[in-house]
Amino acid sequence: MVHDTRELNRSAVLSQLLRTRPASRKQIAQASGISPATVTRAVEQLIAEGIVHESSELISDQRGRRAVLLDVVADRALAVGVDLGASNTRMLLADFAGTTLDRNRTPTPVGADAETLAMWLVERIRELAGDRLARVGHVCIGLPGAVRDDGRTITNAPNLAQVEGPVFLARVEALLGIGVTADNDANLALLGEQRFGAAQGHPTSVMITVGAGLGAGIAIDGTLLRGSNGIIGEFGQLPAGPLGTRLELLVTGPGLMRLAAEAGVAIDSPTALFRPDAPEPVQRLRSHFDHAMQIVLTAAAVSCDPSVIVLGGGIAESLAPHLGRYQEALRAQLGSDVRILATALGEFGGALGGAVAALHRLYLEIGVDATALGEIPHPARPEGR
Repeated sequence: MVHDTRELNRSAVLSQLLRTRPASRKQIAQASGISPATVTRAVEQLIAEGIVHESSELISDQRGRRAVLLDVVADRALAVGVDLGASNTRMLLADFAGTTLDRNRTPTPVGADAETLAMWLVERIRELAGDRLARVGHVCIGLPGAVRDDGRTITNAPNLAQVEGPVFLARVEALLGIGVTADNDANLALLGEQRFGAAQGHPTSVMITVGAGLGAGIAIDGTLLRGSNGIIGEFGQLPAGPLGTRLELLVTGPGLMRLAAEAGVAIDSPTALFRPDAPEPVQRLRSHFDHAMQIVLTAAAVSCDPSVIVLGGGIAESLAPHLGRYQEALRAQLGSDVRILATALGEFGGALGGAVAALHRLYLEIGVDATALGEIPHPARPEGR
């Protein structure tokens, strides 16, 4: 019982420090409700384990001894987040505190089979980590498909079908010799936005990615929703168009190019729909797109009544000037006060979310309370506050 209580206190102190880092012993005690003496004992244990260190003195106007700020040891372990897309792959290396150390972007070899793609990805991860590879504790890969709750089985990835079989993830893990998990790319993009981007302070929020595909991540009270089959938020599967045309085909880049060809409208890229001086035939296509996009946003709004919907992806970049109009339409339709925002993290949001997910794995391994994961990691507060 004594041992269990000690471990619970250790977990609570560590979790609180990660929430409010850097922080003094007194600040941790006040925030957690744990006695100062118990906090001190837990901190001593964490320092001995190489998880926590004393960073600096807390600036104070009060006389007397200054409090010492504590922080996690940032270089004790590293995490890699990967956003493996149908066009480009983005990777990000983060330290234990969630600070980005390095990142890269490279075209995805979409024609490669599962084995070759796995070998290519492992080489890119090794290049990113360099001589820090031995300190990488976990890798999380975002994929353009549904990932079952086992984190290993991938379905509905038509733009990168070779990741669906059992070979891809298993080979990446075997070649790296590091723990590897996977998730839907929109889920990870939302995770990144909640920790560091446009969805900060919004535990119930939705991420919509519109580019080569249509993806959605949904979080309620800080918890990402996935489902046993990983299809929560797959709004692109809705039969919203004529004769049951899937919604994804009405708003994504490939879908818009196909619709334009069928209508006999010549456009050089999907962005042509959003040019203010577009000719009338293109404007008609844009009108159809706006209707389909409103369905996407309505589905997002009624799925969980979010306070924020964040838009990302290549097509979404063209929508930035029109977000207010979409927002007003939702308010008129649903009476909803949801805000529609552009991504604050840009193209590396999914990779950053992958690094956050990998860090969560590492945090759980050292005893962080699982209920704290919805708030960590986050940027450190300025010292003295």
